[in-house]
Amino acid sequence: MIKFSTIRSAMYEAMCKAVTLIPPDVELFLQKALKEETEPLARKHLELTLENARLAAKGEGLVCGDTGFPLYFIKAGNNTKIEGGFGTLWKAARKATMQATAKSFLRPTMVDPLTRDNPGNNLGQEMPKISLKFEGQGNGLEIIAVPKGGGSEIFGTFYKMMYPADGETGILKFIVESVYKGCYAGKVCPPAIVGVGIGGTADICMQIAKEAAVLTPLGTHNPDPRVEKMEKKLLHALRHLGLGPMGSKGLNAVMSLHIRTAATHTAALPVAVNAQCSIGRRWKASITGQGNISFTGDINA
Repeated sequence: MIKFSTIRSAMYEAMCKAVTLIPPDVELFLQKALKEETEPLARKHLELTLENARLAAKGEGLVCGDTGFPLYFIKAGNNTKIEGGFGTLWKAARKATMQATAKSFLRPTMVDPLTRDNPGNNLGQEMPKISLKFEGQGNGLEIIAVPKGGGSEIFGTFYKMMYPADGETGILKFIVESVYKGCYAGKVCPPAIVGVGIGGTADICMQIAKEAAVLTPLGTHNPDPRVEKMEKKLLHALRHLGLGPMGSKGLNAVMSLHIRTAATHTAALPVAVNAQCSIGRRWKASITGQGNISFTGDINA
């Protein structure tokens, strides 16, 4: 049985690492973008992003000051047992988030949507957000902490219920237009990691778009050959928008693009786009059934 204190500690440490360490695949793609860009302003943006990451890794500040929305994506095995039951995951997330905020790893950005009152601890209705899934017959937990930046979420979220007759051409057009709107003037802090959801209901479509953006290793593709072809076609088109890092002139408005699909109603064609900012913050904590914790920035590990 996994203890509550172990889960809370893993959530806290994973979130702290997420705001101070860039995942290895994200750093690799930022370095790749730096080699490709020739415009001085585009290069300067990338150089500063990598320098901020270097300083944060040394304990000198955060990778980015906007630590945004506290999100936790959790996978449990069918044989996983938790002290107090699975409902305590939400309690552990609240305590971990409150601690990370008190220690200044998270900026207190969560407010009441109507009164704008700020409790100062990033706690509130539906926050921190937990997404829980069960997979396999194991007895452990996988927790991915994602401090989702405000700019990428506010300016990089798009949804449209299209007509089935719009087909693939309509889908591609909507995605390109959405990414352009988000990357123009650097609103989502590009080079962005773009997630696309196609199908499902409105909420499923939005959820799989976000998961595609924040939980997919950069440079990988959907196993469905048709979807993989769409990903490559879109990325090629987006590299010819003329937009680069932080909205400057360049090639890399988008570093990587990922599509996830879900079955949908015969009369529906929902499509969603969700962007993740250039630093792609996420860190994974793995807890064994015996309570041992390990951390990594490699999503596939």
